[in-house]
Amino acid sequence: MADDKKGFRFGTFVRLIAQAAPYRVVFFLAGVLAVLLAPVGILRPYLINHMVDNQIIEGDYDGLIFMTGLLFVILFVEAFMRYGFIYSTNFLGQSIIRDLRKSVFNHLVRLKLSYFDRTPIGQSTTRTINDIETINQTFSQGVITIVADVLSIFAVLGIMFYTSWQLTLVVLTTLPVLWIGTYYFKEGVKVSYQRVRNQISKMNSFLQERISGMRVVQVFNAEEQEAQKFRQINRDYTEANLKSIFYYALFFPFVEIVSAAALGLLVWYGAKSVLSEDITLGVLIAFPIYINMLFRPMRMLADRFNTLQMGLVAAHRVFNVLDNTELISDSGQIEKKQIEGKIQFDHVFFSYDDETVILKDIDFTLEPGETLAIVGSTGSGKTTIINLINRFYDIQKGRIYIDDDPIQKYKLDNLRRHLAIVLQDVFLFSGTLFDNISLKDPDISREEVIEASKLIGAHDFFDELPEKYDFWISERGNNLSMGQRQLISFVRALIFRPHILILDEATSSIDTETEAIIQHAIETLIEKRTSIIIAHRLSTIKHADKILVLHQGEIKEFGSPEELLEIENGWYKNLYENQFLSEAKLSA
Repeated sequence: MADDKKGFRFGTFVRLIAQAAPYRVVFFLAGVLAVLLAPVGILRPYLINHMVDNQIIEGDYDGLIFMTGLLFVILFVEAFMRYGFIYSTNFLGQSIIRDLRKSVFNHLVRLKLSYFDRTPIGQSTTRTINDIETINQTFSQGVITIVADVLSIFAVLGIMFYTSWQLTLVVLTTLPVLWIGTYYFKEGVKVSYQRVRNQISKMNSFLQERISGMRVVQVFNAEEQEAQKFRQINRDYTEANLKSIFYYALFFPFVEIVSAAALGLLVWYGAKSVLSEDITLGVLIAFPIYINMLFRPMRMLADRFNTLQMGLVAAHRVFNVLDNTELISDSGQIEKKQIEGKIQFDHVFFSYDDETVILKDIDFTLEPGETLAIVGSTGSGKTTIINLINRFYDIQKGRIYIDDDPIQKYKLDNLRRHLAIVLQDVFLFSGTLFDNISLKDPDISREEVIEASKLIGAHDFFDELPEKYDFWISERGNNLSMGQRQLISFVRALIFRPHILILDEATSSIDTETEAIIQHAIETLIEKRTSIIIAHRLSTIKHADKILVLHQGEIKEFGSPEELLEIENGWYKNLYENQFLSEAKLSA
């Protein structure tokens, strides 16, 4: 992605650090430990230097015992502080990404459906899981750890210059070579990390689509083609990871060679200096430890900066989701416990993309308790109408009223509490039958679910299942028949006691035997409720009080079935004669 090739994102960095505000105590503790670890760490080689020169060479046994004890105390203090530093930075990272995951999910569920219409599910999954996990490393291995490493480098250099500036300068002659190697390593790993992030997103999107559409893949015998596509994506992902591994495999031995060169120069120059008594033996023994303490954070700094950079790229992507303003406006104030159910479309125009008009001047009124059947060819705008009533999308022109109040003035959750939709493609979650009906609403009891099932006529079906209402439903309800899934959706709709019911071709995939039960369920549901039915079967619209005929987003006819059948060469009359009468003959 071109977006990933930008330099350091200061604005994103500030915003990311601001996420630590609720955990400022932990953040402060980690910062304090980062500052303290630097001077505590250099005490060990300094004490060893002192022990060699003042206790071992001088034969001060009592002093040696004391200094050894002090060295162990410092080791324990450093180990304890190191534990606190590692735990606090990881705790901080995990706490922040927990909050971010919650924020991203809460934001996603409030986005308009248009966002999901054009955004692959795999991409949203990557943002919510992989990218946020990368942000964790920004805190556990990035910002504060970089500070600790830099402080450690300066502390070590300071004590080295204080101990012997000559030896220090000799050691530092290798640093330009190390800096050049570090720069190329940092740049190479950054590019490979970017490729890895992009390939993860591609792989997630590909897998989500193919696994969800596996039935289509197998029906059309496309297994080999899809497997070939996946092999290529998998190969690209592997190559991206191997590229980053190549840089690590090259850089770490390179640092060891530079470190060994520095040590060789130290021994060469240091031995002469000891013999000439320019430095003490203790200094020569302590300096290799200083070199290790100097090169270790230098070796890790390049990787830390890449971790920080990739964390900022991931954070930028996550913040782009959080900054998405395609939210369903929820500024309404109306909140009603009950509604009568009157629905009115007042010259409504609607477009999904602000260019192609889907609904044109839709104008009709449905009185409380009436049943409206919407008929029309595929793409005429039938499903769009019910999407607008639920405010899945907002209209560009006109008004939609419920009980003479514009739907935008209702609180969104209150509006949808009065509506229930039974779709053709019933979506079920992994879980028990009871959970899928109640959607884990704590206010819905098992007795209410059973009563609603009996009222719909589904109880006998559910009672025959193993474990009955505790029957475990697999993902998307694949271990149930289409009819059983549809019955669950009817009970689910009834249990929430909606005042307006919408059936979107809810019987198009039902067998003849199940249709009688479904028809009873429909009659039960629409009784004393305002109902909108989208269907092609005559049996499902025979109870309609009014019929709305749509064609290419325009109302061609609206009225009672009897009125529309009297229109010579009318749209509904032609549909009735060409389709519904033939269906009636077949069923007879």
